[in-house]
Amino acid sequence: MKVPALIMAGGKGKRMELAVEKPLLPFLGKPLIDWVVDAVKSARQVSGFYVVTSGNAPETEAKCLREGLRVIRTDGVGYHDDLVQAVLKAELLRPVLIVPCDLPALTGKFLDKVIDAFAESGKDALAVFVPIETREKLELSVSSTDEHKGVWYAVSGVNIINGARVRDEGKIDTAAIITEDVEVLLNINTQKDLAIAEKIMRKTC
Repeated sequence: MKVPALIMAGGKGKRMELAVEKPLLPFLGKPLIDWVVDAVKSARQVSGFYVVTSGNAPETEAKCLREGLRVIRTDGVGYHDDLVQAVLKAELLRPVLIVPCDLPALTGKFLDKVIDAFAESGKDALAVFVPIETREKLELSVSSTDEHKGVWYAVSGVNIINGARVRDEGKIDTAAIITEDVEVLLNINTQKDLAIAEKIMRKTC
């Protein structure tokens, strides 16, 4: 199974109070978004991808255009609205992989595993979650959570959804991967997250 991907890179990144746009934040000498683009490009089961930007990230958009990447600009109202706009603009009315721009440890191999799990699930969506306690043990922030089968988890931001259902009201039947894998564990939401993640990555590289 091959699916298209959307790299979400249009948020304001207000929580980090940065002098640069969050996707361009240096991580071990390379912008955050470059780590994610490299991972998506190396995934065997990703058929192609777009970078989703907004007026909140003009420098990110300019960089992506200079590098010949396909870009979809949204209104930047909010994550869900941007996602819906991007899916509809690209006419991705089929399963689509959603990836945030702030997962520097992400790999193509991990994304292929996610796509395989979605294909096997038979559901319209799949979400990748991280145990909250795992992030807390590493002193990483927990900024976004969701519930699955009565348990709350940290949201990694990696998901697959059937694009034909992005405007559906109500909850879509969703499969889940619960993992402590470093590929999605190191989600960068604060300056402290950045420092901890760089330290971990230096040890693993």
